[in-house]
Amino acid sequence: MKLYLVQHAKAASKEVDPQRSLAEQGWRDAQKMAVFIKPLRLSVGAIWHSRKKRAAQTAEVLAGATTVTGKVTARDGLGPTDDVTPVRDELSSSARDIMIVGHLPFLGKLASLLLAGSEQADAVAFRQGGIVCLGRSEENRWQLDWMVVPDLLTD
Repeated sequence: MKLYLVQHAKAASKEVDPQRSLAEQGWRDAQKMAVFIKPLRLSVGAIWHSRKKRAAQTAEVLAGATTVTGKVTARDGLGPTDDVTPVRDELSSSARDIMIVGHLPFLGKLASLLLAGSEQADAVAFRQGGIVCLGRSEENRWQLDWMVVPDLLTD
């Protein structure tokens, strides 16, 4: 199983946009990531995102460059401060590849729990718009397969 963890791309400030839609830079970064992953021919059973607009917009851009056999779905429990344990438990019984588009600190805690067994391990340095790919072995152990952030990619 592959798990793609994506921190939403850069959002507008609350003062500019109370719903915090993607900023112009955020749209550009999400598009750069979509161009990067398209040749990888990623196929996921679902893309989950929080109900926040910036996460939904990032998910939609990436869905355009990914084969999604299920749905792009807004889900409860993916907010910045939500408990990661229910998601970890759901992932442990899933065989399909999944992409989760969300926020810090949630994504950092989830990655740390999967990789190091502790939410506080601070195992991955997430960046806005970046994708972290984790793989689960047959022994049910998670490992970091790869990570890419928009700053590494050319326009």
